[in-house]
Amino acid sequence: MKSLKIFLTMLALIVGMTACDDALDVTNPNNQSTYDFGDSESELEEAIIACYNRIRLEGTFARVGYTMDAVRGDEVWNSSQQWYLDYDNLNSPGTIEIGDLWIWRDCYHVVNRTNFVLSKVFGVTMSDASKNRIAGQAYFLRALAYYELATYYQTVPLFTDYEEYSDINTMYASNSTQDEVFDQIENDLTNAMQMLPSRDAGGEWAKGRATSGAAAGYLARALMFRHKFSDAYTVLKDIIAGKYGHYELKADYGDNFREGPDYENNSESLFEVQFMDYGTGGTDQEWTPVNISSQATQGHAVESNYASQQLGSWGDLAGSPWLYNLFKKENCTDGRLDPRLYWTLVTYEAEYDSYTGQITAAYPNADPRSNTVYQQDMTASPLSNTTQGGISIAKFTNARNNIYSSITTGLHCGINLRLMRYSDVLLRAAECENELVGPTQTAIDYINQVRRRVALPDLQLSDFPTADHLFEQIANVERPKEFGCENGRGIDILRWGFFYDEARLNQLVQHGYYKLDGTASTDELTAETASASSFQYYYKGHEYFPIYQSTLNANPNLVGNSANKNEDNGPAFRAKWQVRPIAN
Repeated sequence: MKSLKIFLTMLALIVGMTACDDALDVTNPNNQSTYDFGDSESELEEAIIACYNRIRLEGTFARVGYTMDAVRGDEVWNSSQQWYLDYDNLNSPGTIEIGDLWIWRDCYHVVNRTNFVLSKVFGVTMSDASKNRIAGQAYFLRALAYYELATYYQTVPLFTDYEEYSDINTMYASNSTQDEVFDQIENDLTNAMQMLPSRDAGGEWAKGRATSGAAAGYLARALMFRHKFSDAYTVLKDIIAGKYGHYELKADYGDNFREGPDYENNSESLFEVQFMDYGTGGTDQEWTPVNISSQATQGHAVESNYASQQLGSWGDLAGSPWLYNLFKKENCTDGRLDPRLYWTLVTYEAEYDSYTGQITAAYPNADPRSNTVYQQDMTASPLSNTTQGGISIAKFTNARNNIYSSITTGLHCGINLRLMRYSDVLLRAAECENELVGPTQTAIDYINQVRRRVALPDLQLSDFPTADHLFEQIANVERPKEFGCENGRGIDILRWGFFYDEARLNQLVQHGYYKLDGTASTDELTAETASASSFQYYYKGHEYFPIYQSTLNANPNLVGNSANKNEDNGPAFRAKWQVRPIAN
């Protein structure tokens, strides 16, 4: 009996200890890893949202990933003469983090997260529709990241398999050629285009997300970068025909740069980066990938670079006098200024106060949605930088939204950045038509759709005797006026080969003239009257940004690109494609 009691006591202790072990053997939901996450549809939905989070970091589109391409173009210059200067001048030594590292770092964060989603999604049980939506978004966002990487850094490592990160030998990847990266971009965008719903079919779900239309638009961009005009034209015509959802130009050009649900994710937008409206986010600024606060401001700092120091910004970037005077060369059919000037550059024009009853955002007195905080006392153009001067940039800033009375620098602006608009589809279709068959009425009609939105007179086919003449109109009139100071002009100049032709490079020098006189100079500048031009300092190969030297030092398999080597890309470009000569 005594032995039985001892046995029962020991059995109870063993059972109790086992129960304790079972109770303690649980997974901490706050300490998950990639090994035990992503095995359900709901977790993959969370993971894809995390991928979108990475495209609104400083190095992607919350600041330098957006503005660096603008300053590489000919319609923006560095008015602070400090930050961005080496990228404006196209001669970075490869040791400056802001452009050589931050964009690289943050784009690869997008690649990493999308690769994780793609490594999991095809093994999880869910409906085909859900699987396609999750995978399609991952393909689009990965392609978007590689499009940025390839157009900023030329030759970059290509990671498409999440398992590659598990081995140090594959993590230390070598450069892929730019063509190899673009092959992957085209493949990813084709997948996304086939898997994602259109904006129409997606309904509320599609607002703020990648859709088949977004993928189609970016595929056309990628194809045109490598002069695949026939393939790109097919995609563009399908977008115009509504195959990927209904898109149309907004009647009011300014609706593309306003904040709020009445304007963002509108019928003109193929894809835009989502930012929370001013004052609705948290208080922590999420500058880098390690900032993962639940109280992030969830705004961008493009405004802090673009807007006037007199209105509270840093005043780092300014619009070029060339762009201003381009707007002034042609008036609307009723004699008014092109309303795009108002939304692109913050210049004071007496005309803005003289019109009433006009249905256009260019004249705020006639627009009940604007309380004209800045216009009511403005009798002169505010300075971009109070020391060097320069014309302040209006796009994606509060200067024309008039939501708050002064700018708070940092990641606070809530205006969504529209990365691709339907007007780009139309102007690209015109360019493809011109490249394939020369100037035609079809090409002219595409352009006139964009011009009529702002009441400019129609172009006439008879005014463009050759493809060179119509290309000049598209490249140096229509596109800079429609997209001035937006992300993309620098990439256009790359794909057109303007750095590889002496006459075209001299043209860029003329466009890039600026004046360091402490005013918002709107003079048409020449070599004699300008302080300098961004492009006079250009080093061959630096149309791309160098790979950060510390990154090269850390990876024995990685080599520098043309900017690291000061290597001329002109011969390789001209061996494949032509640089169109200047035509008046």
